[in-house]
Amino acid sequence: MAPSLTRELVIATARRHLEADGLGRFSLRAVARDLEVTAPALYAYVSSKEELVALVAAAHFEALARRFEEVGDDDPLDRVRALSRAYVDHARSSPKLFALMFRFPPVPVPDADAFPPAARAFDVAARATADAIESGALAVDDATEASLTMLCAVHGVAEVLLMGFATDDAADALVDRVIDTVLAGQAHPLP
Repeated sequence: MAPSLTRELVIATARRHLEADGLGRFSLRAVARDLEVTAPALYAYVSSKEELVALVAAAHFEALARRFEEVGDDDPLDRVRALSRAYVDHARSSPKLFALMFRFPPVPVPDADAFPPAARAFDVAARATADAIESGALAVDDATEASLTMLCAVHGVAEVLLMGFATDDAADALVDRVIDTVLAGQAHPLP
């Protein structure tokens, strides 16, 4: 017997398919088959395959935002480090969905009170950076620019790790070196 179909169930099923097979092999027919319905039945919940993939990407951004919000270190610089590590861990936990996040970034929902998950995640990181600046641990004056700099660095290291350029044993050390190098540059910026 088919499960009671909901938008959430359709998204969760699509997520499982995307995690297992990636975008290249993803199909609405396979999702529908798992849900024991016909593919056209899915159109009552999503308008297209692209919308469904974008919803999965938005959900993965939401998971990143939740992961960031769980970081609670009192020291602002340690919080920046923990958020940076959490970003890389998020990428490594589901490489196929991580790639999807940036192919189908979420967009704001009209008339919604909340920021899209990507903006919410970035806001958590920018607040930690602003706190580190305010505490004197970082000698830069623009929290947004400093956060973007760290994002570029940790996104790059995440991509390098996902490509297999470092062994699991060396991965944590590489992540720490990249984070510490960026923070050192922000603690003592070039003139």
